[in-house]
Amino acid sequence: MKKKLFSLAIPALLVTAVMVSCKKDKPVTSESNEVTTTKDGNQFTVDTLNSRVEWKGYKIFKSESTSHFGTIKFESGDVTVKEGKLESGKFVADMNSLTSVDLKDDADQLAKLNGHLKSGDFFEVEKFPTASFEITKVTPATEGDYNTLLDGNLTIKGISKPVQFKANVSVKDGEVSVATEPKDIKREEFGVKFQAPAENGVIKDEVTLQINVKALEKK
Repeated sequence: MKKKLFSLAIPALLVTAVMVSCKKDKPVTSESNEVTTTKDGNQFTVDTLNSRVEWKGYKIFKSESTSHFGTIKFESGDVTVKEGKLESGKFVADMNSLTSVDLKDDADQLAKLNGHLKSGDFFEVEKFPTASFEITKVTPATEGDYNTLLDGNLTIKGISKPVQFKANVSVKDGEVSVATEPKDIKREEFGVKFQAPAENGVIKDEVTLQINVKALEKK
């Protein structure tokens, strides 16, 4: 049973861990958005203890579908607020913190899974230890459940691509909160192309990511 759980969890978590960038290497793609935001305004620092990325990945079998979910912590980040509104921001995720919440009660399998994901077989965490999302444009939204559109550049394993998130943004009492919609990202666009043997099921290209950030005003 443990072997089966492990075989299910590895591919699904692999699907989800697409947010990888490198402190050592510059992005190798030119498909990113031009940054039109500024740092003109009040500065806020991401509260890394109360901020996170939530992920969910999917695997399809002949007769059923399965999913796994987990979190990634932030290493650092900053936000700028101008005239009471979000002006800019950049969030850096710590890929070493990537973990599967649904496997949290199976320490053995979780340790094996996380170790494999961080190896050279997949995300090369030693070389690409972080992921980042930099906001390039902030637009108020007038319809739907979210009050803001965030255009930005998502960087994964040295590859940057433009991504737009719908988000609810709040600026109040020295705190900024940003909660994005669950967003499907195509992992293969970021060089995450692992596939398990066909008999173990098909890993979907899409992974669902949701960013939750709290930032506190610098004193």
